[in-house]
Amino acid sequence: MRRIGRTFSSLRIRNYRYYFAGQSVSLIGTWMQSITQSWLVYTRTHSGFDVGLIVALQTLPILLFGPIGGTIADRFGKYRILLYTQSLAGVQALVLAGLDLTGHLQLWELFAIATSLGFINMVDNPTRQTFVGEMVGRDQLANAVTLNSVMVNVARAIGPAVAGVLIATVGGGWCFLINGISFGFVIASLRLMHKDELFPTPRAARMRGQVREGFRYVGRTPLLRDALIMMAVVGCLTYEFQTSLPLITGNTFHGDARVYGLLTACMGIGAVVGGLIAAGRKRGGPRRLVNTAALFGVVVLVASLAPSLAMEAVVLLFVGACSVTFLSLGNSTLQLGSDPAMRGRVMSLWSVAFLGSTPIGGPLVGFIGNTLGARYALGVGGVAALGAAGFGWLALRHQKSLVVRETTASGGAGPGAGAGAGAGAGAGAGAGAGAGAGAVAGVGIDGPAGLAALAGGAE
Repeated sequence: MRRIGRTFSSLRIRNYRYYFAGQSVSLIGTWMQSITQSWLVYTRTHSGFDVGLIVALQTLPILLFGPIGGTIADRFGKYRILLYTQSLAGVQALVLAGLDLTGHLQLWELFAIATSLGFINMVDNPTRQTFVGEMVGRDQLANAVTLNSVMVNVARAIGPAVAGVLIATVGGGWCFLINGISFGFVIASLRLMHKDELFPTPRAARMRGQVREGFRYVGRTPLLRDALIMMAVVGCLTYEFQTSLPLITGNTFHGDARVYGLLTACMGIGAVVGGLIAAGRKRGGPRRLVNTAALFGVVVLVASLAPSLAMEAVVLLFVGACSVTFLSLGNSTLQLGSDPAMRGRVMSLWSVAFLGSTPIGGPLVGFIGNTLGARYALGVGGVAALGAAGFGWLALRHQKSLVVRETTASGGAGPGAGAGAGAGAGAGAGAGAGAGAGAVAGVGIDGPAGLAALAGGAE
């Protein structure tokens, strides 16, 4: 019972319960729209490149202008920003519904509206990521981030399955309509919140060079820099399931929209189970992030080789579990390791790394699927995740070696050596160990010792 209570601990906070409930409904609609978009493009063009392109256009603004979105999140009230962005997202879904249900939806309009959603998400993503901390506070942040990932994947289990049935029976326009209506639940949940119970972070003052400052901050913080590089590699090639799964469905297993919905739902179910397990864990950290990336790569490679539809569905359960664990670990590592005043800009770079890389990865994975086959489109993601894990492992070894050299130069393991070695984490415990807990509790981890402390103390 204690483990269950720990798993859902952030839901004890009233404002987060409202947010969680509203997002739970809205994200089902979001997944329905996402599945419908990709399937409409596939059925009209039968081109893996075009499927990748529709996904890419939706994230291109994040790649090009993501840091600006993070600066907006740091400078203005996140609550009010979310009211605007969620309302605009609902409007674009209703426009899609109107065009499709009246029979006027053209391919170029689908691409154009996907791009408009990308501009909305450019601001919405870093704002939503950092607003979680304002609802729950630092102590519950890691748990709330993981429950957010669970929520996304519950929606992934439900939304695609419902979308597959609706597309096959009454048409995709109804999926767009349901998504548009679902944003009303998010807006209602925000209106119900008690703003006096929030934990607002100080707003960044307007000044020149704020975007550049965010890049410099990440560049000099190894924990953030290395995690973002890993996220960029995995986000670019491994998380392109919206491109690879339609190809696997249609080209490899000769299925229809219902089969596509089933495979996506299996990933969602696995992600829910994996997310609940991850939410009950007390520890995270870079080493677990590296290990999860390696396991993620292995199961994606197995999925690319699955000989039957039934086996594919089973393996995708494990793919989903690994995907949500990697995502939540990366997210919480970045948020807990960054200064609150810089958190919006850091999370905008997370959006660039994870989502903004899709304009490169989506068409590339689609091209690979067209030329080499759908299994290769999925398999390249497995290789990418293993490559990211290898990079992370080498980075951890490098940072640990730096700590050893710094410790040796400082003259041993005196009581203050941990601080002298540059851990930047407050109270110096022993020299090499450097107090992983102190590093996590600090606002930021600004030196190699900070990364090594987290790596050693947070499996």
